[in-house]
Amino acid sequence: MSKYFWPVVGLGAVGFSIWLLYHELRGVSFAELKASFGAIPARNWVLCIASTFVAYAALAGYDRIALQHLGRRVSWLFITLVSFTTYALSHNIGASVFSGAVVRYRAYATKGLSAAEIGVLIAFCSFTFTFGVVFLTGLVLIIEPEITERFVGVLPVDFSRGTGFILLALVALYVLGSARARRPLTLRGFSIHYPKLPIVMQQLVIGPLEIMGAAGIVFFALPEAGNPGYLVVLGIFLISFSVALLSHAPGGLGVLELVFVLALPELDPADVVAALLVFRLLYLIVPFVVALVIVLVFEHSRFGADDPDAPASAAPAKISDEPKEP
Repeated sequence: MSKYFWPVVGLGAVGFSIWLLYHELRGVSFAELKASFGAIPARNWVLCIASTFVAYAALAGYDRIALQHLGRRVSWLFITLVSFTTYALSHNIGASVFSGAVVRYRAYATKGLSAAEIGVLIAFCSFTFTFGVVFLTGLVLIIEPEITERFVGVLPVDFSRGTGFILLALVALYVLGSARARRPLTLRGFSIHYPKLPIVMQQLVIGPLEIMGAAGIVFFALPEAGNPGYLVVLGIFLISFSVALLSHAPGGLGVLELVFVLALPELDPADVVAALLVFRLLYLIVPFVVALVIVLVFEHSRFGADDPDAPASAAPAKISDEPKEP
């Protein structure tokens, strides 16, 4: 039952979202959607592509910060390839914790990391993402408190701004805990160390940067006329992406589109869907295809390295003798 529960939930979320989306877009023709897609200027395409690079570079930063926390040294190129492949696959397949764990374990084990260290790395990356969401959501609610009216029209503006301050207070407590150098938590002989302040400062930058880059793809793909501004698009993206993750829908299929269409009534639904198609193309589909190629190349190289008849020089070696600090 547990094996099939979340896939069934994800498929159910996709089906329900597509059904709701159909009722929202039944007046939009394919010709209108094609015209909206073709109306995106070349300059905006360049900005969308640049935003994609920013997002995936920040995702590589997730792994790099986690490895710093573990006291491990791995080359930037290897980190970038592993991170890119991990997220490109998990964003499309869904169940990112599990699919990401398989890719990371297979890759980082070749660099001498233990299963426990890889587990800490995965948890640390997930926390960095959550940290970025909380931090950005707090900022958006303080600067643009009216954004909640796009979803729930009964909440007062002061409530939204107050929620933003609470979220930023949680971020401040986390930073304060790092500054006070709290003692590690030991469980069955395994120590979990509180991140040092320089690492937390990197999380404050890298976590929000990835989300801002991904939201930038949608923002630059939307038309200028009626565009509510980057902060509003960022706030809608934070909500829609969080809902998509909670729904366990692969790639947030149908969920992202539904939330954006409902939250941007001032824009033509065809323009909104066209912008999200650009997002899916650049952030999901193209990286997914590239990631499959990377996996095939990596597994081919490991097949040769695992071959008992292969030369000894092909066997991986630990790259750091420094003490591990998870």
